[in-house]
Amino acid sequence: MLNILKIATRNLWRYKRRTLLTSILITLGVMSVLLFVSVSGSFKNMMVGQITDSMLGHIQIHKKGYLSSLDSLPLDRNLSEKQMKKVRQVLEKDENVEAFSPRIRLGAMFSNFAETTNVRLVAVNPELEMKTVPLLANRIIKGKKDGLIGRGEILIPELVARGMKVNIGDAIVLVASNKDGSVNGQTFTVRGVLEGIVGPGGRDGVIHIQDARELLRISSKEVGEVAIRLTKMNKLQNVYDSLQQQIGSIKNKKGKPAFEIHTWEKLSPFFNIARMIDLMTLFIKVMLVAIVLVSIMNVMIMAVYERINEIGTIAAIGTKPGKILSLFVTEGLLLGILGSITGIALSLGAIAWMNAIGLSFDFGRQKGLLLAPSIGISEIVMVAGIVIAIAVLGSLQPAIKAARMDPIKALRHV
Repeated sequence: MLNILKIATRNLWRYKRRTLLTSILITLGVMSVLLFVSVSGSFKNMMVGQITDSMLGHIQIHKKGYLSSLDSLPLDRNLSEKQMKKVRQVLEKDENVEAFSPRIRLGAMFSNFAETTNVRLVAVNPELEMKTVPLLANRIIKGKKDGLIGRGEILIPELVARGMKVNIGDAIVLVASNKDGSVNGQTFTVRGVLEGIVGPGGRDGVIHIQDARELLRISSKEVGEVAIRLTKMNKLQNVYDSLQQQIGSIKNKKGKPAFEIHTWEKLSPFFNIARMIDLMTLFIKVMLVAIVLVSIMNVMIMAVYERINEIGTIAAIGTKPGKILSLFVTEGLLLGILGSITGIALSLGAIAWMNAIGLSFDFGRQKGLLLAPSIGISEIVMVAGIVIAIAVLGSLQPAIKAARMDPIKALRHV
C-alpha cells in the first residue's frame, strides 16, 4: 500500500498543471461551503437571538387551547394558580432553565383623553422578564430603559405612540373587561415607546403584572403564559422533551392534556427564514459535490487516456488489476485530501479575518449588530469527508476502466 501511495504521489507530481487546477477547483468549492455555512449560521443565530431574547423566550407554556385562540387574547384560558405552582416546581428543578417569566396577555381600549384605539398588552414581572428576555430593553426607542417598567407605567408600541401623538410622561387611560365581562379603567403614565418586531407580541405594549391584575380584577395569581430562557440554545429539544414528559402529560378533569408547550420555532414566522437558510446551505453543499465529482472524474479520465501505454506495460509485467485500480483511486483520494486541507486552511484564515475587521448589519433601529462567523469541528469534518468520499467515487469509474484494460491492446495504443 505504501508503494502505491508513493507511485500515486509521483504521478500527480508529473502532471503539475492539471493537479494544481483540479486542487484549486476543489479548494474553491470547500471554501465556498465553509464560508457560507459560517456567515449564514452566524446571521441565523443572531436573528434567532434577537427574536428570542427580546420578545419570545426559547420555550413557552400555555393552557391547552390558548395559542389557537391567541388573537382574541382569551382570559378564560389562563393558567390557574395551582397549575402555575406545578410549572414553577418543574422549571426550578431543571438545571438547563436559566430563567422564566409569567405573563398575562390582554386587550384594552387605549385613550389619551382625546382619541381612543385598541391596544394589545403583555403584563410582566419586570425583574423576571429582564432575565428571560434580556434584549427587551433594547427595543425601547424612547424613554428610560433601566428597570423596564414600574407600577402605574406603560410601554406603548411605536405605531400607537405615533398615531395617537402620545409622548413620554403623558397620562393615558386603559379600559379592559375581565373574563366575567366586567369593565374597569385605570390611569397609566407613558414610560417609553417600544419598537415593533414582526411576530406574536412584536407590537404589544407592556405593563406591570400587578397593574394588569388590578385592571382585570384578578384576585388569584393566574397567568396567561410562561416564557422560558435556557442556559444553552442547543439544549432546546432536550428541555422541550423533558417538559412534555413532566408537564405536557398532565391531564385535566376531562382526561385531556392540561398544558401545551411550544418552542420559539412554532411561535415565530422567522423560523421559515431559518429553514430557507438551511435549505440554501444544503444547495451549496450539493454544488460542492458536483464541482468535486466533475473535477476528479475529468482529471482521472484524462490520466487514464494519456497513460494507456503505461497501464498496458505494468499490466503486462504482472501487476494485478486490483493494484492498478488502487493506484488510480489513490490519486483521486490524494487530490481530495489536498483540496480539502487547503480549502479548510484558507477558510479558517478568512473567518479569522472577518472577525478581526467586524461584519455588521442593521436590524430595525438596532445599528451595527456584529456578525461573528464561526465554523464547528463537526461541520469541517463533514465537509472534508464529503469531498474526500466524492473524490474517491469520482476516480472509481476511470480506475475500473484502467484495471480492465487488455494489456496487448493497451501496448498497441498510439
